[in-house]
Amino acid sequence: MTSLRSLAPALTRITTAGAVGAAMHIGKGDPDKVDQTALDFSRAALNQTEVDGQVICCEGPKDNAPAFTYNEKVGTGNGPKVEFVIDQVDGTTATSKGKKDAISALACAPSGCLKVLPDDGYYFKVATNGKAKDKINLDMSIEDIVKTVAAAKKLDLSNFTVIMLERERHNELLKRLRTLGVRIVLINDGDIAGAIVTCLPDSGIDLLIGAGAGAEATMAATAVKCLGGTMLVKVWKDKKDDTKRMERLKAAGVDIDKSYTEEELAKGNEMIFAASGITRGEMLDAVRFTSEGATVQSFCTRLPSGTIEWSNTILKFKGHPVYSQIT
Repeated sequence: MTSLRSLAPALTRITTAGAVGAAMHIGKGDPDKVDQTALDFSRAALNQTEVDGQVICCEGPKDNAPAFTYNEKVGTGNGPKVEFVIDQVDGTTATSKGKKDAISALACAPSGCLKVLPDDGYYFKVATNGKAKDKINLDMSIEDIVKTVAAAKKLDLSNFTVIMLERERHNELLKRLRTLGVRIVLINDGDIAGAIVTCLPDSGIDLLIGAGAGAEATMAATAVKCLGGTMLVKVWKDKKDDTKRMERLKAAGVDIDKSYTEEELAKGNEMIFAASGITRGEMLDAVRFTSEGATVQSFCTRLPSGTIEWSNTILKFKGHPVYSQIT
């Protein structure tokens, strides 16, 4: 039987397919076409993969956007029993507007290992590399978190870089960070990639801070764990929340005061994270279309080995079981 470890190249093919499908509609102003084509291509690639798989969560349903269905059975059925959390386009709006930082991504682990927080509002996330592991917690102030991570990395604050989504909900955080004197990289979309780059050597990014969705938290936590980093996730309590949100989260089994770690969101020591670039970003380059097909840059990391793989896939569309429809 196919082992999970040997699946890494096949899983990268899935995100490659999603990236190509999304990239066909870069800048055309139609988010639904971006999501739908990426979904069609990634589903086609996934259903050729030798797994007995199930998609336990994906981005899209809350916005009525095209997406995998919850608990959708995927794969050939002839392989390891695994579960997926998939975002065929993390950065749909960015793709539709031709902006940076869109990727296609997934996390895969044996059934029962991935925990996804409910798709109900936002979650506060902090991620960095292993040097600050066990040294920070979400009861600390933002200032103390930054200073602690900087000290662990032996960096002056003036030489410390935070990455975060550019969102109105982050305005107060942004003010406090600027008061500290740190560098700040604001991204349109893609806090999965934002978390990952904090764990990559020489990326120049030291810390992810900000609030985002639950599915992305699990995918990012999977990658961060594979890379030996640390990630903390907690319910983001916003003034704009409806009054019954906390009750719904409690009913769904969420501890609204707890900080979830990468170990709790991605359990065990056997997992894979894969991503492919759609538009140019902090982690991956954009899909490049050619006269015969496309070139796609991808990233994959896995446990137990901790292996990191970067790849450039050169696709020829003619006669291909997934991409031949393009020609």
